[in-house]
Amino acid sequence: MAEKLSHVDDEGRVAMVDTSAKPVTARRAVASARVLMSAETVAAVRERRTPKGDPLETARLAGIMAAKRTADLIPLCHPLALTHVDVRAELRDDGVHLEAEARTAAQTGVEMEALTAVSVAALTVYDMCKAVDKAMTITDVRLESKTGGKSGEWERQKAKGKGQR
Repeated sequence: MAEKLSHVDDEGRVAMVDTSAKPVTARRAVASARVLMSAETVAAVRERRTPKGDPLETARLAGIMAAKRTADLIPLCHPLALTHVDVRAELRDDGVHLEAEARTAAQTGVEMEALTAVSVAALTVYDMCKAVDKAMTITDVRLESKTGGKSGEWERQKAKGKGQR
């Protein structure tokens, strides 16, 4: 028999999980995303020629702010008192690589906060650069690692072989 779905009650209605019996543990999650853009757009960012200002610093701030609002955006997420959020933005030859880290001590994890942070950061890069390049692509939004809680540690396996990420 299949396990009971965690976000569905006995009557089949969507429900928030009751975490009151779970122990508080230190939680950490890291997520990443990429914004692919033309070489011309990368040059404009590098040379600080984007019309709206610095897309990397603006994206960092937007991601941090978004992580704090995750429970307002994702219907069944618990509001968490985040103890740390950081968003890193690195300009590369093919665009911007983003990584977000969220931490808390709570009864539930911070994966959604890290994913929300990196997603909003990527959207902000797009917004800041769209006057230069409307063909940008937001891609590879994904969880990289998480620690804490009953399921313990999880880390994305690094691909092996040429041409794999």
